[in-house]
Amino acid sequence: MTMDKLQMGQTFDQEIEITKEHTVNRMGKEGADVLSTPALLGLMENTCILQSEPYLAEAHTTVGYAVDGLRHFAPTSLGEKVQVKVTLTEVDRNRLTYDIEVYEGPDKRIAVANHKRAVIPIQ
Repeated sequence: MTMDKLQMGQTFDQEIEITKEHTVNRMGKEGADVLSTPALLGLMENTCILQSEPYLAEAHTTVGYAVDGLRHFAPTSLGEKVQVKVTLTEVDRNRLTYDIEVYEGPDKRIAVANHKRAVIPIQ
């Protein structure tokens, strides 16, 4: 397996509109649907997957094995858009480490995390 195409400093970002499936509203109050932390984590992980996929050797994929320092600072309402930005910060054998930041709008940072994935053969 070659890891030559995966380089520290590579970035990827995507914009996602928050839909009902991303939200939680435990009290059932009108207008209180906000991005849930589990859904946020899913968006973060998916963005890391999208960053690495083009650089993987044929018949390989990645699997997540750690999330550290996840902080969800602010609510995001239904219909708002978030920008998930990932940077590949370490490549150690078959292990990849990403720093993740999530923004609502250009300046409102709503979340951060550090995510680790391992490159494995599909078979």
